[in-house]
Amino acid sequence: MIELPVGVPAELVPLSWLLGVWEGSGVLDYKVGDESITHEFGQRVSFSHDGLPHLNYTSYTWLFPDDESGDPTPLATETGYWRLARELGEGDVGPGLLPAVGERRYADADSVETLRNADGGFDLEVSIVHPGGVSELYLGQVKGPRIDLATDAVMRTAGAKEYAAATRLYGLVEGHLLWAWDIAALGQDLRTHASARLAKVD
Repeated sequence: MIELPVGVPAELVPLSWLLGVWEGSGVLDYKVGDESITHEFGQRVSFSHDGLPHLNYTSYTWLFPDDESGDPTPLATETGYWRLARELGEGDVGPGLLPAVGERRYADADSVETLRNADGGFDLEVSIVHPGGVSELYLGQVKGPRIDLATDAVMRTAGAKEYAAATRLYGLVEGHLLWAWDIAALGQDLRTHASARLAKVD
């Protein structure tokens, strides 16, 4: 069963099952040429909202030590924004710091329902930024407790490592957040990269 938090903007209700802090572990398994890179990692993910019609997303991962006496090794961080895909209007903030003018167009459940797609879900736009010079724009959909995403665009700085495309799958299974991430990087085609199972801690 999905619990709907109080005070969430109507547009975020289809994504509201993500809200909170999730922590758990996963497995990195990526093959580059003939070499397979495999590690177990820990992860802490946060989805929050600030009253605007998007979710704020952060992720922090670390490698588990090889033995009990070692310390975890920081691995990667991400930050981003998740929102229903729709045209922005005068009732939305921006561009820049320009305030909204007038009422929000999707302020209640009935108006949000008009955004439902032909598959019975809601189209999504997800922006994720990595500190290593990579920015990703994902398009996809949320349908109940499942999210499917694929990159529409990837931008890299001149010094960033080669990274071309990705897909991500998220699902709520028996109260846990499960995800899988496939990437095309370092000259490889799109292939399995990592997955994890996270429990809500807040």
